[in-house]
Amino acid sequence: MIHLQDYFARINYQGPATAELSTLKAIHALHPAHIPFENIDVLLDRGISLDLDSIQQKLIGDRRGGYCFEHNALFMQVLKQLGFEVESVMARNVWRQPDGMPFGPRTHQVLRVRVEGEWWLADVGFGGLVLTDPLSLETDEAQQGQHEAFRILTHDHGWMLQVNVQEQWEDLYDIASQPQEPIEMEVANWFTSTSPNSKFRHNLMMARATPDTRYALLNNRLTVRPRNGIPEQRELNSEQLAEALQECFELKVESEWMPLLERIVEKANS
Repeated sequence: MIHLQDYFARINYQGPATAELSTLKAIHALHPAHIPFENIDVLLDRGISLDLDSIQQKLIGDRRGGYCFEHNALFMQVLKQLGFEVESVMARNVWRQPDGMPFGPRTHQVLRVRVEGEWWLADVGFGGLVLTDPLSLETDEAQQGQHEAFRILTHDHGWMLQVNVQEQWEDLYDIASQPQEPIEMEVANWFTSTSPNSKFRHNLMMARATPDTRYALLNNRLTVRPRNGIPEQRELNSEQLAEALQECFELKVESEWMPLLERIVEKANS
């Protein structure tokens, strides 16, 4: 069980604990603003546990972040305790997939939430383009989020989520229609956190989305995207990288992280 009051304090939510659409929208917006996406433990070979007590301690108690399986496992349990009907489904990341390259496995967890008789897509763990709002699965019309517009197209085996970038619709991820069992999340998590073919094993990735700004980090390249503004990118040295982790992603930098940050910068500059 998740201590709901601790979770609400972590994301600065002060509204009612009810299974209503307004509640879902409020906590969905606050979660990615206060709990960052990050994969530091993968790069440090610490392993990623999907045990709820471990996730609660890491993301709430220790004020850390995590990646999709941690974020959406926590969010799913919170929603269930609030009284929502929730299903876990798997998605395949196809964002800017090069032509001719084989698709990777379905290793992204998302949630289907039933509210007032309708199904919604919830996802608080997709990194730099994380949803800041739940999206209705009942329409293929554009749905405006805090930063970008999204739409969900139905196909034979599920849905395709698209994002509007510079007036062009681009595929983001392909969602399977069949609900997944916890063991399937464990297998996908094991691959993502341990396989040498996983991008999470080779790159430092972080993201946070506030109502005003998206912050994204790929290795030592920091991108700051103000809403309705011009994105800014900077290449950081190890000291600047540590500062960005604290200022942009609200993480307390541990001493054990510094050798990793130095290696990240050295590799980027080689």
